[in-house]
Amino acid sequence: MSPARPRIAVIGASAAGLAAAEGLRRLGWDGAITLVGDEPHPPYDRPPLSKQVLSGAWPPERTALRDAGQLAALGLDVRLGTRAVACDPARREVTLDDGEHTVLECAGVIVATGVRARTLPGTEGVEGVHVLRTLPDALALRRRLAEPGRRLAVVGSGVLGAEAAAVARGLGHRVALIGTQDTPMERVLGREVGELLGEVHRDHGVTLYPGRTVTAIAAGGGRARGVELADGTLVEADDVLVAIGSEPAVGWLRGPAAEAAGLDLSDGLGCDRHCAAAPGLYGAGDVARWYHPGLERRIRIEHRMNAGEQGLAAARNLLAELDGERFGQRRPFEPVPYFWSDQYDLKLHAYGVLAGARRTEVLRLGKDPLRLAALYGGPDRVTGVLGIGLTPRQARSLRPLAAASGTWEEAAARLAETLAP
Repeated sequence: MSPARPRIAVIGASAAGLAAAEGLRRLGWDGAITLVGDEPHPPYDRPPLSKQVLSGAWPPERTALRDAGQLAALGLDVRLGTRAVACDPARREVTLDDGEHTVLECAGVIVATGVRARTLPGTEGVEGVHVLRTLPDALALRRRLAEPGRRLAVVGSGVLGAEAAAVARGLGHRVALIGTQDTPMERVLGREVGELLGEVHRDHGVTLYPGRTVTAIAAGGGRARGVELADGTLVEADDVLVAIGSEPAVGWLRGPAAEAAGLDLSDGLGCDRHCAAAPGLYGAGDVARWYHPGLERRIRIEHRMNAGEQGLAAARNLLAELDGERFGQRRPFEPVPYFWSDQYDLKLHAYGVLAGARRTEVLRLGKDPLRLAALYGGPDRVTGVLGIGLTPRQARSLRPLAAASGTWEEAAARLAETLAP
């Protein structure tokens, strides 16, 4: 490694970016670490935005992942409110949009830029139309929901939309949940579990519009009045939350240098099993699509736990590439994915990969409140397991089921044993 390049740049002051920076220090990197974030805030936790922050249960400062003293102890060169606008993987250079067009010369780069919320065309500048990705997003919608008797239309019935709908109902507002699929969170949970979750939302007073497409935001006087559906229905609302998914933040990587390096930016930053996209260039968190050896395919995961784990893995493998004698050999990154969701009084825990399952087996344990466990996978293999309304002990015991190999019959037997009193 050239002594002229003692810097590692972590692009993205996110949970993944912070985990990478902390990992570099913990593993023994004593060179410079530059942490670049396009938001003015130090790294903060995003899952509480659609839950505790939106409901008003948490003040915004509680989302901070580390306090000022903890960040200072890492000895980072922190550049907040600054965007990376270009990367040359071959030269290991990153260009910043900081007013001076600074070029960082690096020993290595870790990309942790996450994703950006998708929006609906024609909504720019329309008051009352929201997305929910950043802390300012959550606070803007929270201010609206602090007013009594609001009507909220949630466009998108995935995890984020379902969580926000539950929070708004808990605050006493009228809520419409509109989704292109037939049930809430169907893409992840499947039809049968999605129907049960839909019943929970209906029981709490949410009006569901399943299998519907929003064609336009109804507006008047520069502010939202509701949404128009493809079948002509007008869903009246004071505020509209657009929760239709996200796009990996890789635009800044595009260009001749990326093409020359062979970067795959088709769905995030394409990486190998070590989280490497090119020599000296690694990806972590929501933006990274990497080859998972255990699943034998590339996956991209937008879950909080994966961000922390992959940030550390990227740091470890980058250091191993730079100096194998000092930092050891690179290791494949093959975690058991995990996510959770809070909706009303329910806690959902999911391990492994549920989306795209060709076979699902659901064990119903109770209706009021909803309690169940479910296995997901292909014809011959279980790849994921879900628990709703389980005890903490039961929920933790699901992880080995997603990690283990075996037949469906063996998995079902282990699940029954796990849930036995």
